[in-house]
Amino acid sequence: MSGNEFRFFLSCDINLPVTFRIESLDGDTPVRPPAEITNGTVNSTLELYVECALYIDGVLFGLPTRTRLASIEKPFRWNELITLSAKYRDLTANAQLALTVWDVSSPRQEVAVGSATLGLFSSKKQLKTGKQKLRLWRGRAADGSVPTSTPGKVPKRERGELERLEKLMNKFERGQVAHIEWLDSLTFKAIERIKEEESKRNGSTHLHLIVDLRTFEHPVAFQELGANLLMQSPISPSNELVTVWDPEVGRQNPSENKQLKLARSVTRVVIDRDLKPNINERKEIQKILNHPPTRSLSGEERQLLWKFRFSLMLEKCALTKFLRCVDWTDAQEAKQAVDLMRRWAPIDIADALELLSPVFESEEVRGHAVTVLEGAEDEELQCYLLQLVQALRFERSDKSRLAFFLVKRATQKLELASFLRWYVTVELHDPGYAKRFYSIYEIFEDSMTKARLESKEADEGGEKLWQCLVHQTELIAQICTIMRDVKNVRGGTQKKIEKLRQLLSGLLSELTYFDEPIPLPLEPRTMITGIIPSESSIFKSALHPLRLTFRTEGGGKCKIIFKKGDDLRQDQLVIQMLSLMDRLLKLENLDLQLTPYRVLATAQDEGMVEFVPSISLAQVLADHKTIVSYFHQFHPDEEGPFGITAACLETFVKSCAGYCVIMYILGVGDRHLDNLLLTKDGRLFHIDFGFILGRDPKPFPPPMKLCKEMVEAMGGAESQHYGKFKSYCCEAYNILRKSSNLILNLFHLMAGANIPDIASDPEKGILKLQEKFRLDLDDEEAVQFFQSLINDSVSALFPQVVETIHRWAQYWR
Repeated sequence: MSGNEFRFFLSCDINLPVTFRIESLDGDTPVRPPAEITNGTVNSTLELYVECALYIDGVLFGLPTRTRLASIEKPFRWNELITLSAKYRDLTANAQLALTVWDVSSPRQEVAVGSATLGLFSSKKQLKTGKQKLRLWRGRAADGSVPTSTPGKVPKRERGELERLEKLMNKFERGQVAHIEWLDSLTFKAIERIKEEESKRNGSTHLHLIVDLRTFEHPVAFQELGANLLMQSPISPSNELVTVWDPEVGRQNPSENKQLKLARSVTRVVIDRDLKPNINERKEIQKILNHPPTRSLSGEERQLLWKFRFSLMLEKCALTKFLRCVDWTDAQEAKQAVDLMRRWAPIDIADALELLSPVFESEEVRGHAVTVLEGAEDEELQCYLLQLVQALRFERSDKSRLAFFLVKRATQKLELASFLRWYVTVELHDPGYAKRFYSIYEIFEDSMTKARLESKEADEGGEKLWQCLVHQTELIAQICTIMRDVKNVRGGTQKKIEKLRQLLSGLLSELTYFDEPIPLPLEPRTMITGIIPSESSIFKSALHPLRLTFRTEGGGKCKIIFKKGDDLRQDQLVIQMLSLMDRLLKLENLDLQLTPYRVLATAQDEGMVEFVPSISLAQVLADHKTIVSYFHQFHPDEEGPFGITAACLETFVKSCAGYCVIMYILGVGDRHLDNLLLTKDGRLFHIDFGFILGRDPKPFPPPMKLCKEMVEAMGGAESQHYGKFKSYCCEAYNILRKSSNLILNLFHLMAGANIPDIASDPEKGILKLQEKFRLDLDDEEAVQFFQSLINDSVSALFPQVVETIHRWAQYWR
């Protein structure tokens, strides 16, 4: 905690019972009434107990609590912990402890020795803590009214040196005064000497009860439950409406709670089974079912779904909403819900992913989600594997059903095994969940070494394939060593490239030919056999990423980019979502020629990226002036549109449309002509996703990156090709809107991941993503909305100015 930072708790947030310790009674032994004679003798042995009562606003709260009897010790010492039925969140600013010391040694009646009343909050509305020395009012029972007639604190006018020292001692015991051993011992002796002198001078005319109040890590400020009393309501002399905070907001209504319990009791099952919603209720239920997964249900909505739960069992999309309306703290209600869930219509994968979110803690519910996932094909499961690994954070135990399911499926498929191992390996560096992921890694290793995977060689056992995966890690470690050595080379990029090739050909020549083929981490189906030094290079960049060319088992080649010092987990997520959206569009027979190149984070600051031969749009315009001129080089056609082949132009138009829609939905920022790339066959694609979910370092960014040069390549805003571009955009937007729940659920599962633009505020980020889908519009309205976005993006002037500034910056760099 920084020096200028102050932390505190609010009393309304502390759901703990009020506890304190009655320690001892200090002062002269209480004087017994002379008439107290038993069997002709005075009973001189006192038997004392302390009665503790809590008063809230002058009214007794709960029953008084008593300590044990104390009779032999002197001073009288109880040292007993008292726990009241009230909780700190129930207290008001005028809450008081009324403490009365009673003597029960008399056979006839109890005698009040003395009493004191202690306010639990100070005048500054701060909860009192630590030891309190209360002066007793002799012969009186404690008064809990406000103001009290038996205050335990000594009035300010009567406080002397002794009271000042006791206050400092209290601060010392709470840790508010620094502990210095040699100085503390001298101070304690001096305090004892002062106490003895004061006692001799004044005599012990008062009785004091020592009470030790509970202490907390931070100060506790008073605030009523459900009210923001720290914010003052504006008072206006005019007739304007003002906001007044209601202190009962947020509190439960006992009558409503009782009605809710009766409505959900087991005896209602027979009646509810035959209930059917009327037309208005059916409309309201349908409206609830259309809510996005990010929206919580109101009390009325929860009650409506519970009431008609039996009639909803055939609607698979209703299960997640029904499970949200269950009170899982009620054992009977939870049992009813689980029984219904098992008989519900089978749900889709998207709904199963929602059941694995942190909203659902029940092991039965999360187990049901895993049962649904067991029916998914390997290809589909791989699409969600990144999120399923993150969902392990929300499980109750390290050895959850989800963990064993993922391990089991991974042991049956090499691709799943490779990706699962890397996803888990990256999480080992998260201090909050390292223990959990280490446990899962051990389970995975143990299962792999005993299993048989699907592979090209039937006799290849799980242990041998596990060693192949371990060799991936060894390869990455060697590449990191190369990068470190290359970075230390003084000089330009060319000297670093020479050093790279020298290392690969000399000291690390074993990397040019592996002893055994290794699955490429980016694409495990590709088996690599070594690095080709002459075709490996370094990019001109601050981090000096490597471009490595590998030989493959079939005699081919594959190129990758390896980065060290850059967190690729956000890029990995964006590319995964891009790949998923491409899959969703193709399922609707819409192929927008996207380029979901592969990205794999192998640690928190390193990873691999698939190399796609291409050129930046900025370079295209610098060298060829127009995009069409660039295409002329590779796809000339005198009879085609603008002198290029129709297929090339169609590819360009489709890819522009696909990336415009997807980049808009994901809120990708910092778009400029250097991170828009073009391939020779006409595909446009985006790279570098350092800003997502609406974040952008540039002011006034357009809704999507659609520069005038891209529109001119389509023939201008009035051409048929630009019309087709807008048509593709609107069609893709509506297709992806239908899968909004799936996309939102996947992002919700990433809430716990340490991805910069999500970790900063997960809830806000997911709501921004939800806004982009405009779920309040029907398909026709969505088309009009997206067409207006396209027009706004094309006509935006400010981004053109920013792009010019960016080009200048690149030139002077």
